[in-house]
Amino acid sequence: MNFQYLKSTYAKLPKSVYVIFFSRVVNSIGNFVYPFLTLLLTSKIGMGEEQVGLYLLTASISQIPGSLLGGKLSDVMGRKKIMITFMSLAALCFIPCAIFLDYPSTIMYVPWLLILASFFNSIVGPSSGAMMNDLTGPENRQAAFSMLYMGMNVGTAIGSIVAGFLFNNYIELLFLGDAATTLISIILLAKFVEETKPTEEDFEKIDNTRSDEQVESGGMFAALLKRPRLFIFAILNTVFSFIYAQTHFSMPLQANAIFGEDLGARYFGTFNMINCLEVIFLTTIITILTKKIRPLYNVTIAGIFYAVGFGMIYFVSNFWTFVLSTLIWTVGEIINATNIGVYLANHTPISHRGRFNAIISLITGTGGAISPYIMGGFIAKNGVGNVWPVIFILGLVSSLSMFILGFTERHQEPVEEKVTA
Repeated sequence: MNFQYLKSTYAKLPKSVYVIFFSRVVNSIGNFVYPFLTLLLTSKIGMGEEQVGLYLLTASISQIPGSLLGGKLSDVMGRKKIMITFMSLAALCFIPCAIFLDYPSTIMYVPWLLILASFFNSIVGPSSGAMMNDLTGPENRQAAFSMLYMGMNVGTAIGSIVAGFLFNNYIELLFLGDAATTLISIILLAKFVEETKPTEEDFEKIDNTRSDEQVESGGMFAALLKRPRLFIFAILNTVFSFIYAQTHFSMPLQANAIFGEDLGARYFGTFNMINCLEVIFLTTIITILTKKIRPLYNVTIAGIFYAVGFGMIYFVSNFWTFVLSTLIWTVGEIINATNIGVYLANHTPISHRGRFNAIISLITGTGGAISPYIMGGFIAKNGVGNVWPVIFILGLVSSLSMFILGFTERHQEPVEEKVTA
């Protein structure tokens, strides 16, 4: 596997994809607040685990109307203007947080401003996904999605380690930095990315080889019901979302339990950095190794890595075993992240891309939304250490279910679906 082969994986993508890649890098460098949200709410604001879980559930519920609104606006008004408008509003929510944190009388406004920012970001999500679907086809989607995913982690790798050291003494800079990098990302999108909303001419170009992407005249739910495997895929992915939510809920609590609050925050930032570095260095290789495997089977493999990586945290007692766990579940994250978007894009009608991205994200995101609330109550009664056997079982069950769906799909189609990079 030579360097030229690795390089060719990302060659000949549309220019806008490369701009979006750099935009993601910049935006992710400043993604300081949300990875440390659990520690912020517990250590700085004084919430208990159950209260934090309820807050995160509330934030997730606020995303439901935002995502549905964003999907509709994306298909009607266009992708670019929706992204720029609501990314700007989300960034502006962080600025007063830096001030409110310094005063006991205003500190409780911070969680509500973060919920508002979460609402604005949820409107952006469907437009972002639809834009990527517009810019790519089945032949280059896995490469494009994996490159953007890698770019996000390049930024997060830098941002996480910085945030880990700023968290205890300079927390205001986390909010200001998040706002600043978001605004820079917006400038890149505004100046260098054209609107991608499909035209009537684009509708006509979708031929019989992309039957699942052809125009649908009905509403969103009618179109989704014509694609039952996509709906089942989304339901199963709620479990993966539930599992992955532990990276920013149970994991920092586990780190604090093992290492103490001061070292726990720093080590948690280090684990995030390791996660991101692994993504940066292995995403291309894993994309090449898995490109001939059907997306559903790849997600099956991801579930196994999740089960082993997260499950072993039950036995973790020191820094290096925590690192090993991170290395294992990150492989599952890479495989999952580079395949779920491909499967969705390949089964979404061109006329409904924004709305499908919205509704599928809501379905799959349900697991992540309810996970902190459920596991917060579980931790309060059973301790954070007992989270991990539960996650191990969920990983194995979801992996087996995805395999069965893939096996069924393969034997119902005359031609096997393959993803090429």
